[in-house]
Amino acid sequence: MDSQELISFFNNNDTYAQYLGINVVDIKPGYAKAYLDIKDHHKNGLRITHGGAIFSLADITFAAASNSHGHPAVAINANISFLKAGTNGRVTAEAFENSCGTKLASYTINVTNEQGEICAIFQGMVYRKQGIIKSEENVF
Repeated sequence: MDSQELISFFNNNDTYAQYLGINVVDIKPGYAKAYLDIKDHHKNGLRITHGGAIFSLADITFAAASNSHGHPAVAINANISFLKAGTNGRVTAEAFENSCGTKLASYTINVTNEQGEICAIFQGMVYRKQGIIKSEENVF
């Protein structure tokens, strides 16, 4: 699948991302970018962006980057550090591949606010499965 097909695949098949309003906008080998426009339902009781919404944005971007080579990849470890609270506007996540072997790959995802400030840093590792991502109907 080419980059546009992968973007379509993630935006059309990830119903959780759709539910949250997360949009994948760029995928290249070892890289992905997505955004989330913060709405009231993304906020916690303190009226700041819920950490789960930020984690989900980073995780979905991580999934897009780790599957960008066309081989199915599933998370085996993920962690996040929250650096700055968010309240409104758009948050953007960019995933960068640190290493990619035949079985394991590692990624860093930076989540930034509209001012370009890093709000969170997410790190994840995937197990790369055999097979290829074929289409929306036939995943492997």
